[in-house]
This record gives sequence, structure tokens and C-alpha cells, in this order.
Amino acid sequence: MHHFVYRQGELFAEEVPVSRIAEEVGTPVYIYSAATLRRHYRVFDEAFSDLPHLVCYSVKANSNLAVLRLLAREGAGADIVSGGELFRALRAGIPPERIVFSGVGKTEREMEEALSAGILMFNVESLGELEALSRVARRLGRPAPFSIRVNPDVDPRTHPYISTGLKKNKFGLPEEVAYRAYLRAKEDPYLRPVGVDCHIGSQLTELSPFVEALRRLKGLYLRLREEGFEELRYLDLGGGLGIVYGEEEPPPPAAYAEAIKREFRDLDAVLVLEPGRVIAGNAGILVTRVLYVKTNPPSGESSEGRTFVIVDAGMNDLIRPTLYQAYHRISPVRERPGIESIRADVVGPICESGDFLARERRLPPVSPGDLLCVFSAGAYGFVMASNYNSRPRAAEVLVDGERYFVVRKREDYEDLVRLEEIPDEL
Repeated sequence: MHHFVYRQGELFAEEVPVSRIAEEVGTPVYIYSAATLRRHYRVFDEAFSDLPHLVCYSVKANSNLAVLRLLAREGAGADIVSGGELFRALRAGIPPERIVFSGVGKTEREMEEALSAGILMFNVESLGELEALSRVARRLGRPAPFSIRVNPDVDPRTHPYISTGLKKNKFGLPEEVAYRAYLRAKEDPYLRPVGVDCHIGSQLTELSPFVEALRRLKGLYLRLREEGFEELRYLDLGGGLGIVYGEEEPPPPAAYAEAIKREFRDLDAVLVLEPGRVIAGNAGILVTRVLYVKTNPPSGESSEGRTFVIVDAGMNDLIRPTLYQAYHRISPVRERPGIESIRADVVGPICESGDFLARERRLPPVSPGDLLCVFSAGAYGFVMASNYNSRPRAAEVLVDGERYFVVRKREDYEDLVRLEEIPDEL
């Protein structure tokens, strides 16, 4: 469920017309719904209310400070993958004891920052990282709480770029390697094994991969407890629950929770969950304005010409369609019922043939100046934006009821060169 609805043919974000935001803030613009973010977090969190658990929102999905602050006030922790995300989470008011640090490439500087801040635990992904964490902890004179990310070799049946739980992926350690690493770490006074972790991928639409991964993780957890790991308390299942972009039918959080709880009830552990997309994905849209419409003449391959709807948002604003061949529903901000649709490519201004938001998509006829809405853009949208082609990044807006706030100003040309210098010698 989300709070982007049409009323008398006009798209609203909660109680605010989307066209009003576009006129006053400009396009392209990301718009987030506070009511949707709150609802999605509460539905997910409440599904696990009868288990000891901690919901650590995956900051990489959408790291805007206002979004993080809103979720912090709902009680969310944070799953981070960089020192920058740690900085954002702390700035937004997320308590450090509710932060877990994932990612395969943590630097020692990032480890120092996180350990000094007092985070809940590091999700360690390699033997070399575990050794580095010990060095950092020894320098700081404080033991580092950690879990090891286990690669359970479970196929999540998702896009290969966002699959993370197979042996061929770069993430985590095989179970036996992780087990031996725990045994070695037990002898190190600067390493505190407090949990076991895994995360098998993103945009999962079936429950069986989650259950299979949990069973394997649970086996290792119990084995370690029998070995005397008394501080072992957390079992981190990661995130990955999918959302509806088009025709997908992912399980709702309640069904996901029931499947997990059936496997978890007999464990003396705190369940850690790292949802991102399922919280933020359908809580955001990208609004873009049509610049031009053109039709190329038929080629030898087709008896029809190719129509292009050229808009002011490109792959630098939303890269998912180009990178993952991802589908996003696209509709006019003002509906035009009863008009025969056209088939068109919705493309941006970037000088790449791969710059598109949709291909061969059925749309109502549009004209220059019309506004289009790209739905389900609240996760992995702005966070993956770039300045390619020296394009300033879009503004971000948060709507809360009848009010809206610009929570990230649109960049200007000066922002593009702010950190650059021309040497005097040139």
C-alpha cells in the first residue's frame, strides 16, 4: 500500500497535488510519502512483535537524512555498509547500539569510526577483515562485537546483480570456514563474537530461500552455542523481501514473518532484520517532464516507426532500468482516460543509447510539458544517482499530510565543481 493516488484524474502525494510540487520545486524530483514510510515500517515491525527482534533499516536503499530521522522516530535501527552511512545514521538520530555494519570492503578507518561510536556489531565478511578488526580493536583498547556473514549457497532466484548468497558471489564465508574463524576468534581478547549473519539477496519474491538460509544459519548458531559461545545472542537474517513493481507477487510481511517464526521460536536469540526496499521502495516516486516527442521512420526490422518520449530525467537520476533492466510503472500525473495509447520508449537526455526509463511501453499520447510519474522509485533511486554528463542531481521532497518539505535541494552548476581546483600552473 502507498499514498500516491489519483483524485479526479490528478495524482496526489498524500494530500498534496504532485503537479504543485513539480511546478514549485521543478523536475526531475523525487517525492517520498511519510505516511507510506511509517506504515511500511510498522507493518514489518509488528509482524515480528511476538519475537525478540531488531529492525535495522538498510540505509543503502534510501539514505536521505529526513527519511532516516522519520524511521529513527519509529524505533528503527540501521544496517550500514560504509563510514558515510554511519555518519548519516548517527546524524539522523539512530542510536549506535541499534546499528550493524555490513559490507565486504570496510577500511580500518571506517572500523575505528564505528567501534568508537559504539555500534551493535560488525557483520564480518572475510578472514582478512576479521584480522583487521582485531588490529583496530587492539589499537583502540576496546573489544569489537562481531558476527560472521555466512554464505549459505542458497539461490534467491532474483536478478544476478542483487544475488548475494551463492558461492560465486563475493559476500560472506562458507559455513565451515566461518565456524573455524569463530573458534580462532574466541581466543582473541579483542574480538567479541555476539552473532551469526547472512543475507542472500534483494527483491526476493518467494519464501523458501529465506527459510532455507535460516535453517543453515540456525544450525551454525546452535553448534557454536554448544561450543561455549555464551555471548552469542543475535541471529541476523538480513533483508531482501521484494515489492511490487509490475506483475510480481511477493509475500506480505505477515506471511514472511510467520515462515521465519516457525523456524526461530525454539532459539534463545534476538532476530535481526535488515529491510530496505520493502520499507522505502513504494514510498517514493520520480516525477519528470516531457521535453520532446519524436518518431523515427520504420526500419527494415519493423513496419512501424519508433516513438521516443524524451524526458528531463535520465539514467543518472534513476539507473535501475538501465542497470537491471528493471520495470517501473510510468503514468501521466494528469490522467487522460479514453484516449488510445501509443507504444513508446521513455528516454532521457544522457548521451547513451542505454539511457531509458522504459522501452516499448504503452502510454497515453503525451506532449512537451506534460508530467510523468515513475512509480516505486523510493529505494535505489536517488541513492544511485550520479552527475554523469555534468547533470545536477534532482531535488528530494518529503510529503507529510498536507505539507511538503524539500529535504534535499536541487544541485546547481556550482555544486558540480565545488570540490575541483585548477592548478595555478595551468
